[in-house]
Amino acid sequence: MSGEPELSRADYRHFLEIPTRWMDNDVYGHVNNVEYYSYFDTVVNQYLIENGGLDYLNGETVGFVVETRCAYKRPIAFPDVVEAGIRVARIGTSSVTYEVGLFKKGQEAICAFGHFVHVYVDRATNKSAPIPERARAAMEAIKAG
Repeated sequence: MSGEPELSRADYRHFLEIPTRWMDNDVYGHVNNVEYYSYFDTVVNQYLIENGGLDYLNGETVGFVVETRCAYKRPIAFPDVVEAGIRVARIGTSSVTYEVGLFKKGQEAICAFGHFVHVYVDRATNKSAPIPERARAAMEAIKAG
């Protein structure tokens, strides 16, 4: 992701506040890199539950994460509150690529950005399946551009 321009808050279509936890910090005094992926997962799935009809317990289709990427720009540390922004970069028949930006609450400088790819599969067979219409509509609502 080096060489890519940093996105600003205005580039994202949906935000979720996520409080950091004491245990998120590592021995270096900032949030450990693995937690950033948890923030990505949280903002995407919260959006899908609230807007896309995601039924993660009983739905016929589920989105499997097949790729993630993160570029770290500025540290986050407990007790910061993260404002996680998302937008959809690409929607296919059975896959979607989200772009995620993490900001400290109230600050303009991006702390980390990356992407998160879901491939939808039939829960019973684990075979590729079309994105459900309600989920697709929610994705279109936050599509970049």
